[in-house]
Amino acid sequence: MPVALVESLDHEGRGVARCEGKAVFIEGALPGEKVEYSSYRKKPSFEQATTVHVLRESPLRVKPRCPHFGVCGGCSMQHLDQAAQVAAKQRVLEDAFRHIAKLRPEIILPPIYGPAWGYRDRARLGVSQTGINGAVLIGFHEKKSSYIADMDSCEILPKHISALLLPLRELIAGLSSPDKISQAEIAIGGDRNVLVLRNLLPLSAQDETKLLDFGSRYAISMWLQPGGADTVHPVRKGEDRFLYYTLPEFGLRLRFRPTDFTQVNVHINRLLIRRAMQLLDPRPGERIADLFCGLGNFSLPVAARGAAVIGVEGSAVLTRRAAENAAVNGLDERCDFRVANLFEATEKSVATMGRLDKMLIDPPREGAVAVCRALGDKAPRRIVYVSCNPGTLARDAAVLVHEKGYHLRAVGVANMFPQTSHVESIALFERG
Repeated sequence: MPVALVESLDHEGRGVARCEGKAVFIEGALPGEKVEYSSYRKKPSFEQATTVHVLRESPLRVKPRCPHFGVCGGCSMQHLDQAAQVAAKQRVLEDAFRHIAKLRPEIILPPIYGPAWGYRDRARLGVSQTGINGAVLIGFHEKKSSYIADMDSCEILPKHISALLLPLRELIAGLSSPDKISQAEIAIGGDRNVLVLRNLLPLSAQDETKLLDFGSRYAISMWLQPGGADTVHPVRKGEDRFLYYTLPEFGLRLRFRPTDFTQVNVHINRLLIRRAMQLLDPRPGERIADLFCGLGNFSLPVAARGAAVIGVEGSAVLTRRAAENAAVNGLDERCDFRVANLFEATEKSVATMGRLDKMLIDPPREGAVAVCRALGDKAPRRIVYVSCNPGTLARDAAVLVHEKGYHLRAVGVANMFPQTSHVESIALFERG
């Protein structure tokens, strides 16, 4: 069996080694370790492999807390010390800037981090009747598989939600058509817990009674989603359709529906907003664009600091939610929310926003390259870019710096998803 000396970690948390002129990406291996490995994919220039035996351990290796680690695909870094996880993500971010954008930031910001366990206030779990003897399984997908992992607990979910996994199996198994429940989505907001079941067929009155009984027993609000996002509704008639999260530093309370997009980690979200406001420095009299604004997560803190905000979002539902949140928080006079496809942004469409002093960009994984290319001579002097993909952030940074005349002042990571290889980051660009 081949043996390798691991040199580094890649963006997916795999150990990287060089063997016979090829890069070998080894799952479960850490930098400095000597491991035996087994390849499951071989190409002329690289191989993908799994660790079979660790011959020499890294001092940063720790025992994974979750018994499902290695099978469940929800986490990939539980075997690495917490501080080392953050350092590895910072390295991934810096490597992306160096290799893709050919850039080095002037300042590396201190990493943002918080609780490492029980942090997920949102989760979308698969449901499948493919267990032994047709038993119902609920959880994340297995690694490199479409199958649902056989989970009876989850360490990154809050304890009271993790404790529901086995009772929820029994509930769904007892429904009239358990094979027609395809997904269970958890949403926590304020003092409420919501569980949304994706039902492919209508439920009987008896089934709905079982859901309500389950909700009463475990203090969780039961919802159904028979179709698209607009079909989501509580089983109990007359129940409040909104949850909320707070941003105490800014005196804000933002409401949302259980299937609306919000950050999964409320603690890190608050710290990330604080960092974004420090870098953006919004002031009364300024006009600031918040692109991919969602339901106002960054827009409202900007407005709370006295600036006028132009929030742009592709989803009409989230744009409406942002306007509602501005009104509820008494900030609607400073906020102007618009629906637009920012992936098709042009210099003309950006110009319709009028004079912009500053801009915040928080796109999905695809990044915001169209927006960056659309910035003209009257582009804002300062841009804060929040990213969930180091590769697309670095690509867009190259456009801003090499084509649009910005300087990359600072970058840093936020550990939004501990135990995973997901890298959330923030960057500051300035012109002139």
